[in-house]
Amino acid sequence: MIELRTPAQIEQMRPAGRFVADVLTRLASAAEVGVNLLELDRLAHDMIRERGAESCYIDYHPSFGASPFGHVLCTSVNDAVLHGLPHDYTLVDGDLLSLDFAASVDGWVSDSALSVVVGSPREEDLQLIETAQRALDAGIAAAVPGNRLGDISHAIGSVARAAGLGVNLQFGGHGVGRTMHGDPHVPNDGRPGRGFPLRPGLVIAIEPWFLHTTDEIVFDADGWTIRSADGSRGAHVEHTVAITADGPLVLTTRDEARVGR
Repeated sequence: MIELRTPAQIEQMRPAGRFVADVLTRLASAAEVGVNLLELDRLAHDMIRERGAESCYIDYHPSFGASPFGHVLCTSVNDAVLHGLPHDYTLVDGDLLSLDFAASVDGWVSDSALSVVVGSPREEDLQLIETAQRALDAGIAAAVPGNRLGDISHAIGSVARAAGLGVNLQFGGHGVGRTMHGDPHVPNDGRPGRGFPLRPGLVIAIEPWFLHTTDEIVFDADGWTIRSADGSRGAHVEHTVAITADGPLVLTTRDEARVGR
């Protein structure tokens, strides 16, 4: 069921958005050569406890997971692009790292993701991240009353196709509110003018993710970590966005001076 939030409820969602943004900003700064993925997960866990927030991930167990997630942060490295299960891996120079984090504050959820290069970057990785960010910006710009869900999807997919990238439709954005995943599903490509009409009060996570040379994916044995089928690298970005009468309101905006948007 698709739920619409009142202006007062959207205001109540702002602290969750700020918290998620602050955690990702801190994690991106901490993601350096020699840092273990489990250290990043512990840092996020510490920030959750300090804030009195609740993790959306630790007990999460959808049908595709081999077991409950068991951590508070998704860490996807290089050819992993989504749902990366934190494990004993130490970051090395040139790693492409995607961080995905969702938490509940005072009963309201926000969800966001970013991708960064650790140490010395490859130009093609920077371009992939930049393309994903432009696709996210285009999707957000289309999130206005009077448009339809397909306009957001089409805006994202158009950026990908112009960059010569394929788009996988198995995973995409989603509704956000009292829980992390709700209706509607927000594909990363689609036909303009189609789908659910966008109305003030709709809150969604918009999350483009792309792979360098394929749109095919495979799962690790853990049932969580999703990788490119051909070993090429991936990038993932995401914001929680409220549609208002005045236009899209990004609830998870980060400090641009420190790490992206």
